Amino acid sequence: MKPVTQAWLIKAAEDLDAIRSLRGNPHLTGVVAFHAQQCVEKCLKAVAEEQKGNVPRVHDLRRLWEVVADQFHEALDIDLLRELTDIYTDSRYPGDLGLTPTGKPTEKEAARFEQFADHVHATVLTMLS
Repeated sequence: MKPVTQAWLIKAAEDLDAIRSLRGNPHLTGVVAFHAQQCVEKCLKAVAEEQKGNVPRVHDLRRLWEVVADQFHEALDIDLLRELTDIYTDSRYPGDLGLTPTGKPTEKEAARFEQFADHVHATVLTMLS
């Protein structure tokens, strides 16, 4: 594995660590969602770097998925990629921190985001090892 690929995966693991530290606090579900988006983004960029040698400078998970989908044995949930992208975009503005279409993510949604990020990270680690 290229050193830069490994660096992307280390940063993704740090986002997972942040999620695990924050989960259970109902006031920080938006921050959990943000770190889930960041973890998935970094994992997809790790695949792009390792397999294609080119990391797109985008944050849209669906666009990143289009770049690397051919490297995966299973499809990722496009709706969840869109949802996390929207949360990331909204979190960049103070009044909308981590908003979903129904408002701040629930604890159940935060758990789903964590599970997805963990799944993507584990899948990418297995693929690139």
